[in-house]
Amino acid sequence: MRPSGIITITTDFGHKGPFAAVMKGVILGRFHDARVVDLAHDIPAQWPPEAGFWVSRSYRWFPPGTVHIAIVDPGVGTERNILVVDYDEHVFMAPDNGLLAQLLDKADDAAVYRLDLARLESLALPAPSATFHGRDIFAPVAAEIAAGRVAVPDIGEPVHEWVPGWLDEPETSPGKVSGVIVTVDTFGNLISNIDESLIESLREPVANIGGHQIPMLSTYGRAQPGDFLALVNSFGVVEIAKAEGSAAEGLGAARGAPLVICEGYCT
Repeated sequence: MRPSGIITITTDFGHKGPFAAVMKGVILGRFHDARVVDLAHDIPAQWPPEAGFWVSRSYRWFPPGTVHIAIVDPGVGTERNILVVDYDEHVFMAPDNGLLAQLLDKADDAAVYRLDLARLESLALPAPSATFHGRDIFAPVAAEIAAGRVAVPDIGEPVHEWVPGWLDEPETSPGKVSGVIVTVDTFGNLISNIDESLIESLREPVANIGGHQIPMLSTYGRAQPGDFLALVNSFGVVEIAKAEGSAAEGLGAARGAPLVICEGYCT
């Protein structure tokens, strides 16, 4: 990978307090010319699947050579590993807690390493705190990779297994695809893990969630105000929306809710 100097950060830190900003300060202190992009800091607390979902579907919109940090880390300070992944001309760093499983399970040619802190003596890292590895490990290591001063194979041991994802992959059967709601966006749209490719063979797909049968349409404006609709969104997955309203509130659904797409109406 030829570094681009860009680093994205995804966390569950929220916007209350200085945590994300301190990480940026550490990055800039080591690599003044870094360009740091906030991908998301409103991931639900301690919910790695959503962070992995957004990272795996967003990274390709960044230039090759981008370093992506993702931190949703209930096990911070324990013996859990940190993964560093070289894949598709990008580098990904995250705790080994299932966060990167959505990416890695479909990336046969990914080079995956377990970060070895003993190999980082030359970086003069501070002794890491038990609760803020984002500041003390992720940020400085990402800065060194993005600056081109550190190569991924030099800072870890290759691994071929990792903690599996927390959510099952969608199941397919003739005329039917079953998945789950991964996240709810600011508009109340229910975003699932069902990729567009899984429903391409369905001629007249209909979504079923919480006993509601919802038609698939091409975009929000094709529905009447107040009506529910299903569509393939801009990230290539099925979402449930309510025209000029919140599908989450209207359906009483949230992340983890099962979603089924059927040929015609589900029975």
